[in-house]
Amino acid sequence: MRWSLLISLLFASPLWAADWDVPNEAGAIARTLAQAADGDTLRLSSGTYFETLVLDRPITIDGMGKATIDGQGEGSVITVTGADVTIRGLTVIGSGSDHQEIDSGIQLKKTARAVIVENNSILGNLYGVDIHGAKDSIVRNNRIEGRQDRHMNSRGNGVYVWNAPGAVVEANDIRYGRDGIFVNTSKKNRFSGNRFRDLRFAVHYMHAHDSIVSDNISLGNHLGYAIMYSNSVEIVGNLSVGDRDHGIMMNYTNKSIVKDNTVLETGDKCTFIYNAHKNSFSGNRFEGCGIGIHFTAGSERNDIFENGFINNRTQVKYVGSKWVEWSLEGRGNYWSDGSAFDLDGNGIADAAYRPNDVMDHVLWSQPAAKSLLGSPAVQLIRWSQSAFPALLPGGVIDKSPLMAPPTPEIPSWKERS
Repeated sequence: MRWSLLISLLFASPLWAADWDVPNEAGAIARTLAQAADGDTLRLSSGTYFETLVLDRPITIDGMGKATIDGQGEGSVITVTGADVTIRGLTVIGSGSDHQEIDSGIQLKKTARAVIVENNSILGNLYGVDIHGAKDSIVRNNRIEGRQDRHMNSRGNGVYVWNAPGAVVEANDIRYGRDGIFVNTSKKNRFSGNRFRDLRFAVHYMHAHDSIVSDNISLGNHLGYAIMYSNSVEIVGNLSVGDRDHGIMMNYTNKSIVKDNTVLETGDKCTFIYNAHKNSFSGNRFEGCGIGIHFTAGSERNDIFENGFINNRTQVKYVGSKWVEWSLEGRGNYWSDGSAFDLDGNGIADAAYRPNDVMDHVLWSQPAAKSLLGSPAVQLIRWSQSAFPALLPGGVIDKSPLMAPPTPEIPSWKERS
């Protein structure tokens, strides 16, 4: 009996999995799937297969970098309902256009688990990959291009993650469509090393907790990293270059870490913090934006230290009647427009820095007052405040400004081979 049990286990093992060479013929994938056993691999011949697939058990579909599956505009092209499925080396095109059904190039259903989607080109579908409740799944090293044939807000997302704990999305090149990665009602996810271009948001978080957004690149999108209604998120080592509105936005987001990110040349704000509490911002470089940080709506108990504010037209926009300290344990931030001096050579400026004054507050609340900027009265007010700081109305104060800016490591991108 012991030997018979051992033999049974051996034959059930993936060591005995078979490879199937699938000819480029109508219905060939479905016919081969019906014959294949769990753990087998289907290797597709070159060319286009006009099929939609449902994968309900452990199986590998390998396009070998030369096979295309075309859903011909109906539903999702590949639907995964089983566990331990791998999809690689395919070009996937031709999904339907139904947002309610989330028509996708590849859709991972709630019953799926530990699915791997890697090294594919997923092009022109309504949604690229929909991870819809499929726990512990991985989407990596894919080229995902969304649609361009409708208004941006009417397109689907490159990767949509819904209630999929443990899902990982890494090293993908995502372009066009609506949002690069849209995450809703999920937790314990990781989104790392992706590149995003020509999108609304690169990463869009809603009600997603205990997750990591790291080492991504956002280029020329409307907004880089939008973290909303979420707690305990790590936004670390990302790059935003030339995004239109904001590089990083924190909206109703608490107890999170924003560290070692670089935001360059954003048209509006490097960072927008709205009603976000108990967060830590450190080691970030905010450079060449309209506003370095716009800080508003009662955001409190945030630690903001060791960041660099470099050549922004307005370093900080904050309207409030009380002082907010932006340093921690004797370490403040670097301000490129600060007239700093350091007589003892400890790297900390010898005088506090205040980024805003009364006229800034007036201009933010009364934009028409800009016409008075060159008047002697305005210059007198600003001189008076610099000479008598007690006249200042409250706002941000950095009591320990740094003499040199941080230089976070910028993530690199290597084109897929």
